[in-house]
Amino acid sequence: MTVAWWILPCLGIIAGLLSGLLGIGGGVVLVPLLVFLGYSYDQSVATSSLAIVLTSFSGSVQNWRMGALNPQKVLTLGLPAILTAQLGAYLVGQLPSFFKEAAFGVLLIVTIFLVSLRKQLRQQQRDTNTPKFSPILARGGTGAVAGLLAGLFGVGGGVIMVPMQMLLLREPIKIAIQTSLGVIVITAISACTGHALQGNVVFFTGISLGIGGLLGAQVSTRYLPKLPDQLVSVLFRGLLVILALYFFWRAWNSYLGR
Repeated sequence: MTVAWWILPCLGIIAGLLSGLLGIGGGVVLVPLLVFLGYSYDQSVATSSLAIVLTSFSGSVQNWRMGALNPQKVLTLGLPAILTAQLGAYLVGQLPSFFKEAAFGVLLIVTIFLVSLRKQLRQQQRDTNTPKFSPILARGGTGAVAGLLAGLFGVGGGVIMVPMQMLLLREPIKIAIQTSLGVIVITAISACTGHALQGNVVFFTGISLGIGGLLGAQVSTRYLPKLPDQLVSVLFRGLLVILALYFFWRAWNSYLGR
């Protein structure tokens, strides 16, 4: 698949803008963009993982400099994710196209629910120092699920990690987001490595998208506070519904064309 070099950073900027504006991981936007451009699902997921390595690493370094990153929490979540991300990357090469595309559509719909859950937890959160479950088990299980999502769908896994940390561990949303971003570096590297071993990563594309994503996220985070919450919510839900319908349509065509 050949795309003009200047288009890729522009698409990365768009993905970064939407990611920062709507509070969703870059992979949720990058994978559909790559599929739309004509890359295979496997290439799209793999290349998205590479782009996420760049964007998440930049944010984590910033958090580290500010003293807002807890290495112990990151490792507790990240170590199980290393293994499950490899499993997810392996499964991508084994599952039929229609199943993978339909599953990605389901992920987009679930993302709407999870982000809504995160907002509810943020409003209702209390007793933040009293976890509901064993911290080690909760973090290990959450990290394992996040890694599997990263390998299968080319997403960072933050969409599941943030609400689960808030729900199971009663952690404030800011701490959950900072920890999640650090773990995403680990999950994305692991998933990208697994996909690279299968020859699915398009390196130039991933790096170009990642650089554009960095710029877009910086711009959107500056202007996000100025936008009405209702407008952001409508944009978010509308975008994910449209993308989900697109993937369901692709899955149906893939199923018919078997």
